[in-house]
Amino acid sequence: MVDEDGNQLGILPTHEALSLARERGLDLVEVAASADPPVCRIMDYGRFKYQQQKRQQEAKKKQTVIQIKEVKFRPKTDEHDYQTKLRNIVKFLEKGDRCKVTVFFRGREIVHKDRGLMVLERVIEDTKEISKVEQTPSAEGRTMTMLLSPVKK
Repeated sequence: MVDEDGNQLGILPTHEALSLARERGLDLVEVAASADPPVCRIMDYGRFKYQQQKRQQEAKKKQTVIQIKEVKFRPKTDEHDYQTKLRNIVKFLEKGDRCKVTVFFRGREIVHKDRGLMVLERVIEDTKEISKVEQTPSAEGRTMTMLLSPVKK
C-alpha cells in the first residue's frame, strides 16, 4: 500500500486500507493488480483522471496533422490556370501538407497520355526546390497521378 505522498505503508488488509482511505477523504486505487500482493494507492481518483485527460489534450495539441491536398489538371490546362494551380501546390507544400497532383483525361484526350506526363514533369521541375516526389507519375484508367511531399527545412 502506498499513501497519497508516495510513502509506503506496508502490507495491509483490504478493509483497513479502505477505512484509511475514507478517513483521508480519498479513494483506494489498485495500481498493480498482477503484483503479489497487489499494490494499491490512496489518491483522489477524480483529480487523477482529470490530470490524465489534460495531459492527453496537451499531447494532442502538440501533434501536427499532415493532410493530403489534391490539385487537378487537364492535359490542355492553359498557362494562367497552370500558374494558379502551381501557386496552390506551393502554398500546400510550404504549409507542410503532402500534395496529390492529378491529370484527368476526358474523351479522346486519353490517347495523349504523353501530354499529361509533360504536365506532371513540369510541376516536378517547378517545385523541385521545395518538394520531393514521393510517388512517381502513374496512370490508372482516365487519370494520371503523382504525390509530392515537402522537403524538410
